[in-house]
Amino acid sequence: MNAIPTLAGIPVDFILFAATLLGVALFHGRTLTVALCGLATISLYKLAFTGFAGQPGLGGLGHHLLHEWVLVSNLFMLLVGFALLACYFDRSRVPAVLPRVLPDDWKGGFVLLVLIFVMSAFLDNIAAAIIGGTVAASVYRGRVHVGYLAAIVAASNAGGSGSVVGDTTTTMMWIDGVSPFDVLHAYVAAVTALLIFGTIAAVQQHRLQPIQADADPDARIDWTCLGIVGFILVSAISVNVFVNVNHPELASRFPFIGVAVWVAIALVALLRRPDWHEVPPAARGAVFLLALVLCASMMPVEHLPTPGWVTALGLGFVSAVFDNIPLTGLALKQGGYDWGFLAFAVGFGGSMLWFGSTAGVALSTRFPEARSVANWVRHGWHVAVAYVVGFMVMLAVLGWHPHEPHKPGKPAVVAPAAPTR
Repeated sequence: MNAIPTLAGIPVDFILFAATLLGVALFHGRTLTVALCGLATISLYKLAFTGFAGQPGLGGLGHHLLHEWVLVSNLFMLLVGFALLACYFDRSRVPAVLPRVLPDDWKGGFVLLVLIFVMSAFLDNIAAAIIGGTVAASVYRGRVHVGYLAAIVAASNAGGSGSVVGDTTTTMMWIDGVSPFDVLHAYVAAVTALLIFGTIAAVQQHRLQPIQADADPDARIDWTCLGIVGFILVSAISVNVFVNVNHPELASRFPFIGVAVWVAIALVALLRRPDWHEVPPAARGAVFLLALVLCASMMPVEHLPTPGWVTALGLGFVSAVFDNIPLTGLALKQGGYDWGFLAFAVGFGGSMLWFGSTAGVALSTRFPEARSVANWVRHGWHVAVAYVVGFMVMLAVLGWHPHEPHKPGKPAVVAPAAPTR
């Protein structure tokens, strides 16, 4: 059970995982089915041939699931809870008021991208992308350039890359025990990237359709709904910080952060009823992502490339094709990364293709013209350029500094620090 079968030198586990991710990329209408079939196939393979971390059979599978249940439970509750939070934000009427602050030339498009970037730092990047797309459709009278759509997705992913509540990947890191301060420096690369793709995309959009920055004169902010958004976020952050600071040994035993979000939702429901109809689609999306997370958790990470800045840079390009959730799961299991670099790479890298991130997939449901890889690459080329330049600026300014293992007793394989500065 200890020998790992390989094909052309590659463990079969990784081949099955890659086939699952390829299926997700090719069959966008059947992603949940593909992910669940992939999880079942990998589980059966490991039951028959390799076991789970050296433990064979159903006992090994049970032990593995028991080890992962806190991460899975937290992610499920957060993903579904954040869908309701996004609805509260939309009901606050803030998106309807936003056009009042937009300039009337190409700079208006850039300011909108900046606002999406900022929103994504405290609001899930999917919600930020959808809100940004809604505002863009309004102020550009329905004529939104594909390059600007790519920039909306890039801004939402960049804004969430340095915040543990702004992106599913950074939330995974937070739940796994990575300090929020260990991903914060991703904003060095993210801001650099925003300046590049934001400027180019704003000019593209202005040439196609100038902005109409007149807001609905009757729009008024619903401060109760906006306060509810703040209360839910503060509840999640406060509980997680308290547990990790005062009782870190309990953080891996119970899904405190997910429970905190749902307790907060239950309390605010007394003031404003949540949009419960959003729960079923959010739950289906969460199950899809969690199936991929569980697949990633079963991979033999000792066979992965040694963590280093080159590996992290490459993961950004990989995440444009394969979902970044399982890639993050693999990196967390392996350890030895500079988490800020990894957060930017897997968070922002998926923006290079429309299906490379959940924000891109979500936005394409409103703008079907975005569902063309050729058009996305042709008009959104500036996103790839911004990714490389942003990454290299962060490397030159801060250098690569692998973090110590964030879990007791977890060895980390680290690459030598890059001679930067």
